[in-house]
Amino acid sequence: MPEPTSTIFETRVWPVGALCRAVADALESRFNPVRVGGEISGFTRASSGHCYFTLKDDSGQLRCAMFRRAAGLLDFSPRDGERVEVRGRLGVYEPKGELQLVVEGMSRSGQGVLFEQFLRLKAKLESEGLFDPARKRPLTNHPRAIGVVTSLGAAALHDVVTALQRRVPHIPVIVVPASVQGESAAGELVSALESLYACAEGSPSVQSTPVDVILLVRGGGAMEDLWAFNDERLARVIASSPVPVISGVGHETDFTIADFVADLRAPTPTAAAELASKPAETDLDTLQRMENRLRDALVRNAQREAQRLDWVASRMGRPSELVQTQHLRLAAWQQKMGHSVVVGLRSRGLMWEQRAAALPKALQSALSQLNERGERMALRLDALNPQRILQRGYAWMGDEKGHPVTQVEGLRVGQKLTATLMDGAVDLTVVGSRFN
Repeated sequence: MPEPTSTIFETRVWPVGALCRAVADALESRFNPVRVGGEISGFTRASSGHCYFTLKDDSGQLRCAMFRRAAGLLDFSPRDGERVEVRGRLGVYEPKGELQLVVEGMSRSGQGVLFEQFLRLKAKLESEGLFDPARKRPLTNHPRAIGVVTSLGAAALHDVVTALQRRVPHIPVIVVPASVQGESAAGELVSALESLYACAEGSPSVQSTPVDVILLVRGGGAMEDLWAFNDERLARVIASSPVPVISGVGHETDFTIADFVADLRAPTPTAAAELASKPAETDLDTLQRMENRLRDALVRNAQREAQRLDWVASRMGRPSELVQTQHLRLAAWQQKMGHSVVVGLRSRGLMWEQRAAALPKALQSALSQLNERGERMALRLDALNPQRILQRGYAWMGDEKGHPVTQVEGLRVGQKLTATLMDGAVDLTVVGSRFN
């Protein structure tokens, strides 16, 4: 009896690459070319010029690739959050087995919801002056401590710490962790900044070196990944910082509200660390130059003083010789003074002897002169003696009171007068008067 023929057909076993090509062929024949509308997320441009991003909406997302030739034809720079329409060919990226849209053209179709919120908040804060360059503060060249706000698990923290350790290993770094993505990230970032503000203001409850600059950093990502840094409350807390804040969020092409409010924006976290830290080598070079200048000045001063000492030594000679010279000079002065005293005494003795010998003669001469002078004065006095006048026939007249009478005027008849003559006095009575 013959065996029955089997009705079970064996399923074909596909090689992976062949299945991917088959699926790609099916997509090519059924869908391409295709036009798709959605919001850009995670846009990156490689060094080769090719662009990669995700196109998404509320119900799904699609990986996209735009090669350099097509990217060069764009008349705008695509950004995360923008709503666009693309045309291209749907296929499978066989090395990874992923569905991929190769974009051949792109045009704007309106901005995404997140981007619209970003623009509205940006316009609001800008109108309030939070972006004004006048309120931006300069960085200090030598901060006492540097504060860092980021996630402990982020690569940005490693990049920042590595850069600071390389450039300023002597400056303390205070890290306050916070989530940098998710619903609670904005609140944690605010709390972390406020904790560092207490360090910056020297709060008694915070025993640490005062913070002079704060780094707010995280790595790159799509717009929704960076959305915590577009929070209005966070922006206002950054604006109220007592010390300069450097924002290093995302890559060079990423912009957030925190970047505009911060005192300085860095393109990457590493760049933020470099902006906050002046390399130690720079200060060491400056100190080395100052040390060289000081050493040269000291050498020049020492040489100048040595020359001056040599000059003084040449003027002084040996101290013993100088002392001997001074002794000889002192002895000469002593001898000279002794001789002067002896000569002086002898001269004065001779002078007194001469004066003593001449004194009797001088006294005799003086007495003779005095006698002669006395005789002349006696003669003059005798000549002035009133008795001499009375001897010549004159009389001295006086009234009753003894007052002299020298003229007729004023006499009256009967008035008593006295006439003094040479040998006596005569009482008279006025009987009349005549005038010359």
